[in-house]
Amino acid sequence: MKAYKYLFLLFVSLGIVSCSDLEEEPVGLLTSPEDFFQTTDNIQTAVNGSLTHAINEKFWGRKLSVALMLRSDMVDLASNETRRVENNELTTLANNEMISEFWLKTYQGIAAANQAIHGAESVNVAADVKNPVTAQAYFARAFYYFHLVRQFGDIPYIDVVITPENTAQMSTISKTPAAQVYENIIADLQFAKTWLPNTQASRAIPSKAAASSYLALVYLTMAGTNDAANFQKAFDEAQDVILNKGVYNLDLDPDFQNLFNADVIDSSIEPIFALDYNNFEAPNNGYDQIAPMTGIRGDDRNSGGGWSVAVPSLEVYTTWNAQDYRRAVSLDDGASIDGNLELYTNFTISGHQFAKNRPYIAKYTRFPGAFARGNARATSHNYSMMRYAEVLLIAAEAAVEINEPEFARTYLNEVRSRARMGGTTLSSGVEVSVAGSAEPADHIGTVTANDVLEERRLELAFEGKRWYDIVRRQLGTTVFSASGLEGIKPDFSPNDYLMPLPADELARNPNLLPNNPGY
Repeated sequence: MKAYKYLFLLFVSLGIVSCSDLEEEPVGLLTSPEDFFQTTDNIQTAVNGSLTHAINEKFWGRKLSVALMLRSDMVDLASNETRRVENNELTTLANNEMISEFWLKTYQGIAAANQAIHGAESVNVAADVKNPVTAQAYFARAFYYFHLVRQFGDIPYIDVVITPENTAQMSTISKTPAAQVYENIIADLQFAKTWLPNTQASRAIPSKAAASSYLALVYLTMAGTNDAANFQKAFDEAQDVILNKGVYNLDLDPDFQNLFNADVIDSSIEPIFALDYNNFEAPNNGYDQIAPMTGIRGDDRNSGGGWSVAVPSLEVYTTWNAQDYRRAVSLDDGASIDGNLELYTNFTISGHQFAKNRPYIAKYTRFPGAFARGNARATSHNYSMMRYAEVLLIAAEAAVEINEPEFARTYLNEVRSRARMGGTTLSSGVEVSVAGSAEPADHIGTVTANDVLEERRLELAFEGKRWYDIVRRQLGTTVFSASGLEGIKPDFSPNDYLMPLPADELARNPNLLPNNPGY
């Protein structure tokens, strides 16, 4: 098989255009990178190209984000496309096109980051001038690999620029053990933390706080269920962000709804690192489709409504405290924010034949901002990949495991306190003010890891976090049982904690065999 058929030859392309809150500059094929990289602006262009891949429909715009939702215990499927059914029922095959598409898009983002990192070596300026820019590329590379290693385990780790001279070598590359991938991720994030500034002009540009927050999450993930050393590291990194929140210009937004309101999110200081669509549409599907994927079919409230694809189970709604403002923000019951459980037996949510008669995800459909396309596509959302509330919960969970109960309770209750504040959201398409509530009440007594995981489930619902929590805490046998929110998933096995490596990639490079266990 000829070398040009391998995935890795695609790495010589930086990307399409830059992220929407960054300078927009088309980037083409770089046949001579050393000629291109002359200034820090050239490094920034390559970084922008790397992060652009993350807002593509094949990454966070639909494929990866929806796969993570479906594989969790909170989102069911209201359609019957095989590729989605496999993710929802945990029967995913190696030829699943959702996997192959976000696999490729992720590596393209990595390729562009590698171009920036190695291209920076040709820029003849002082380290303190170019490293703060190059550090963004180190962050981007870590960001992409962190997704890959959690999904697939052992993976090909590429940190060089692919050129015509080394394509033959790339065509025989083998898998790197997950432990080594994690070491490389940590090294990249530590470099980023050293050189990135405390704040940036946009939360779509990595900052020192973003690097430190991701280090905390990486250590928490590596800790699994019983690694005290990594729990301590996770706590230390998270607390560093918390103690320096003033320096980093971070805090909880007083209104939870603001985090999912494209019209006001730019003024919020809660996001730490975000993917910003900003009414942005680029070539090759560079736009957001989460709003229609999760929206109500036949609902005319936001430029065509949705497609009724990814829909929560009824139990997600009924088991969520009705006085918790986050439920009103996170879920749409088709009627009012107070809800009426009877409506699910005698009410059709929109009247459309394909609209499933359940509550819907509301985080991305109520305030999507301007659309670059009809049918609720290409929104203006900023998707928080990391926000301050999650840092508090990382610190709380790690504190439980290192026997720091006061910190665990303090940080958990800080998140709950914001949830009690109420705010302004939509009810039946009309903007309404929701008064503060006594719920969720402060946690009294000893906080357990399960308490924090449950708080993460509610606080971060439908944000692509729950599946990763299930995996790192090995919760599958519980959450996919008959008592789980979606009922029993009979095909679940511990092998499902890892996805299969894409079949076409294995066919191109037999050195990546065997596939993950169970596939």
